[in-house]
Amino acid sequence: MAWDAWGDPAKATELSPTLLALVQDLFKVSADDVPSVARDEVRLTPSALTADDLAALEAVVGTEHVTTADDQRLPRAGGKSTLDLLRRRSSAEQHAPDVVVAPGSDDEVLRLLNICTERRLAVVPFGGGTSVVGGLDPLAGGLRGVVSLDLARFDTLEALDETDLMATLGAGLSGPRAEQLLAARGYELGHYPQSFRYATIGGFAATRSSGQDSAGYGRFDDMVRGLRVVTPRGVLTVGRAGAKNAAGPDLRQLFLGSEGVFSIITAVTVRVHRLPETKVYEAWRFPDFATGAAALRAVAQAGTGPTVLRLSDETETSLNLATVEDAGAGAESGGCLAITAFEGPAELVEVRHAATRRLLERHGGTSLGPEKGEQWAEHRFDGPYLRDPLLANGALVETLETATRWSNLLGLKQAVTDAVTAGFAAVDSPALVLCHISHVYDTGASLYFTIAGGQRGDAIEQWSAIKRSVNDALMAHDGAITHHHAVGADHRDWMTDEIGAIGVDVLRAVKTALDPAGILNPGKLLP
Repeated sequence: MAWDAWGDPAKATELSPTLLALVQDLFKVSADDVPSVARDEVRLTPSALTADDLAALEAVVGTEHVTTADDQRLPRAGGKSTLDLLRRRSSAEQHAPDVVVAPGSDDEVLRLLNICTERRLAVVPFGGGTSVVGGLDPLAGGLRGVVSLDLARFDTLEALDETDLMATLGAGLSGPRAEQLLAARGYELGHYPQSFRYATIGGFAATRSSGQDSAGYGRFDDMVRGLRVVTPRGVLTVGRAGAKNAAGPDLRQLFLGSEGVFSIITAVTVRVHRLPETKVYEAWRFPDFATGAAALRAVAQAGTGPTVLRLSDETETSLNLATVEDAGAGAESGGCLAITAFEGPAELVEVRHAATRRLLERHGGTSLGPEKGEQWAEHRFDGPYLRDPLLANGALVETLETATRWSNLLGLKQAVTDAVTAGFAAVDSPALVLCHISHVYDTGASLYFTIAGGQRGDAIEQWSAIKRSVNDALMAHDGAITHHHAVGADHRDWMTDEIGAIGVDVLRAVKTALDPAGILNPGKLLP
């Protein structure tokens, strides 16, 4: 990916003249007010490692898999949040890992962890680099330095059982590569978060990722049947039977969502399915968000089986920032745009589609046919590319997400909108707050917000203040601190509110048992 932007530089986009004029007029901003720095002008903190440190690491993985070169340290200096990208554009000296190391086996990972324990070096696991919550911040946590442990060499389909429909995938496999390997054998995982093109199997597990097809295939943690992890104490395989059991607490849950704080995940065994025979899309219009949300709740609770089920609010429908090239989809008819998709054997798709259609019609929906759904599918991973030119032209743009009960959904949406609007108003900027229901369950749903306003002064401090206000609003109004972006450094201070002081003590006890020296990803997850 680009070092200072999202994704493939060849796919970078520019604002249309109309959109640029709208941004400048609404937010009173200009590209002239936005600092920037060329890559060859970026200054990184010098590596703190000694020649002896580097020699010890090289003895484990080989010289070719250890580097302190700035062109390798810079892309691993953070993730892809707006805060990360703003920091990349700074002319000040930037923090980065002291070294990048790429092991190729569990034994090498274990030996590296032993060396880092002995030498008091922090270890930050690196997969695809798509964290948007500070999960890759190179924090030493009081230790001597930071090692970026790149898992790119764990890149194979280790096993595929066509009877049990389970596959074991290397943690370093990207989403597209994993699907390519499975498709060659006639199978699919079906996990498609917006970060799909770059994020990795290990990252999906470490963050409890949720993909856009979650209505049909579940979240990533629903797909996991087992994990192989390396801790400073040794290698551990969890989920031995591949099925549910009653052998005490499920240890898989300790590592799913643990964000590299408890272990290095090196392989994940997942449930797979045969490649879908049929895919059908249908878009819907609802008169307002409340009506649409009630319709989605009816579908989720009836279990009629769509693969994709999502609803944009009125603002998002009008601006349609969910896709780059289809701005305005749904706007001509007003109201709120919903997308449904159905996959699988043709006869089952037909039954599920018909049952879902009846429910949506009964709850006030009007079918728009397949076209807008197909357009959404074509551009489903492109949204983040629009953030970069918006930032470059003075807008402050970011996303955030939460989850709550159906009965609390509308109140929480309003509370977040109010917190964001007040935060921008405090610096004399209007705000746009877009929202969609991204994932649905029988008892609740996830709300995903896209936020835009004008940059004022120190944009990093500006957004940090707004985000703190939003996090406080989530806690005050029974929202989850995160649904699928994870905790990282950005949400850790709210974890006591989220799980309670005793819950934090439980996580700290696990951390002490597995990583007594505290080398694994300091400053993340645990308050």
